[in-house]
Amino acid sequence: MPSDSGSATGRADEHRFRLLVQAVTDYAIYMLDPTGVVVSWNPGAERFKGYSEAEIIGQHFSRFYTEEDRRTDLPKRALETAATEGRFEQEGWRVRKDGTRMWAHVVIDPIRDTSGRLIGYAKVTRDISDRRVQQEALRQSEERFRILVQGVTDYAIFMLSPEGIVTNWNAGASQIKGYGEAEIIGQHFSRFYTEEDRAAGVPDKALATAGREGKFEADGWRVRKDGTRFWASVVIDAIRDSSGTLIGFAKVTRDITERRNAQQELEKARSALFQAQKMEALGGLSSGIAHDFNNLLTVVLGNLDLLRRAPEERRTRLIDNAVRAVEQGRRLTQQLLAFGRKHVLQPEVVAVNRLIFGMDDMLKQSLRGDIRIVFDLADDLWPVEVDPSQLQIALINLAVNARDAMPKGGRFRIRTENVAARDEEAPESIAIAVSDTGHGMAPDVLARAFEPFFSTKEVGKGTGLGLPQVYGFAQQADGSVRVTSEVGHGTTFTISLPRSFATVAHVAESDHSSGETGRALRVLLVEDNAPVAEVAVSVLAERGHTVVSAGSAPEAMQVLNSGQPFDLILSDLVMPGGMSGLDLAQRVRSRWPALPVLLATGYSDQAARALKEGFPLISKPYEPAALLLAIERTAAPVSFSARQGNVLPLSRPAH
Repeated sequence: MPSDSGSATGRADEHRFRLLVQAVTDYAIYMLDPTGVVVSWNPGAERFKGYSEAEIIGQHFSRFYTEEDRRTDLPKRALETAATEGRFEQEGWRVRKDGTRMWAHVVIDPIRDTSGRLIGYAKVTRDISDRRVQQEALRQSEERFRILVQGVTDYAIFMLSPEGIVTNWNAGASQIKGYGEAEIIGQHFSRFYTEEDRAAGVPDKALATAGREGKFEADGWRVRKDGTRFWASVVIDAIRDSSGTLIGFAKVTRDITERRNAQQELEKARSALFQAQKMEALGGLSSGIAHDFNNLLTVVLGNLDLLRRAPEERRTRLIDNAVRAVEQGRRLTQQLLAFGRKHVLQPEVVAVNRLIFGMDDMLKQSLRGDIRIVFDLADDLWPVEVDPSQLQIALINLAVNARDAMPKGGRFRIRTENVAARDEEAPESIAIAVSDTGHGMAPDVLARAFEPFFSTKEVGKGTGLGLPQVYGFAQQADGSVRVTSEVGHGTTFTISLPRSFATVAHVAESDHSSGETGRALRVLLVEDNAPVAEVAVSVLAERGHTVVSAGSAPEAMQVLNSGQPFDLILSDLVMPGGMSGLDLAQRVRSRWPALPVLLATGYSDQAARALKEGFPLISKPYEPAALLLAIERTAAPVSFSARQGNVLPLSRPAH
């Protein structure tokens, strides 16, 4: 027989348990007798179901079920399942007192006494209507998305596992790749790649990139089920859960073969059009240059022929005419080289204002007497590092362009100014604005102003290379050129050149003159063109220099190895026989470093390299005075003997 103290403890535990159950309001916790009649009721049950304790005690729990569930005997089956299996758990609709429904999570556990006899059931119910609404909304959203994805036929949209296994497949994927869903689910996506790409590890690299960067995007060949290839645009996105763990990839592929073919056809058409335009431009260039050179040659030939028979008083004028024609031809070839950006640059730190002032006579000759020249030059203009001859040619070309735009006269203005830096991409620079008051350019002409060979002038009145030379010069000088124009109100070309922080070297007056005779030099002339060699020999001999000629670089090496002493080598840069003038210069520098070499060139792709290696250059065609000046500047102060391998005093006679 239990003691009074034991009974008291049991009653206390039962009281605490009752208090616990009565305190729960988020769950309906109540008991049923073995037949399903409600025998207890907590506040949570009253809140969910709407019945007070007095209303529901003694009632059968089936009243909480819907009519449909009662017709299928669900309440009875629920109790039988709990009794036989030890538990019944389900989600489903339940009915409140007011007739409204809630979606409930229900657990029914059997209660047995110590002998195992069923004495009732514990029933716990929770209202999860809100969660079900969210789940249903998510399900509907996923269903709509699934329908959307399945409805897309122009794109292959499917998912991959983190290892690259295909986990789903849309209709577009079937249409583009040719595989049915049952054929491809569970297969690795690399089967869509070409053999070459698989061998190169492209599929694995694509997944690695998407996993690392979040996205992989590329175009390339892919393979259909039947083995045919198509050009695809591919995007792979990494999919991660809320914790950031990679759970797979979304892959979208589009067949863009037709678009690629169309682009290739368009490129072919553009290439063909460009070729046709180029041939048309070359035709215009050929006729323009042929006309100009025929005129120049006519002047040279005519004046030289007249020179044979002319009296003494006329010879100077005839010679001057021939020289001017040759100078015009040289300027034309310089324009061609500048247009092609093949001109050998010899940059110097230049004071632009001084250069422009020094061009006063040249500009007057390029313009006409009815055109007024105005200089508006900024004080303290920053220096620039450019090829001064190319800058002069650019300004002359702009002057000629302005002259032709002002047939009835006008004003030609050159303005300079310093331009402050705007950002790192637009550092400090100077601007040279060249403007005229001519007829201006229409928009369609303005758009083609720098186009090679384009000219609005008649054949023979221009080659269409003047403005392209300006553009080419600006680009080679790391600058730019822009143009503004208005019909009837003139045109302005603005050349921008980056500022140089070097100091402008002072040029002595004697540097420009070859009037004083220097010391007699012994020169080794290396020239494969006999007429050019004859001119050079004559010019140097007239000055008092001794010249030994060689027709090739190997021949020059033989002369040097013979031991003859020389003060300087003058060599053409482009030479026959496999050894260029630069090769010769390098060998001379290596064996006889005290012997200077002056290289002459009209154009060679080795010219820039020669300058970079420190060899002086003179451009062809050269004037006699320019040749003499270059020779005497380059010559060493002592004479060199290759045989003895040493230097000889200038006073020692050469043998």
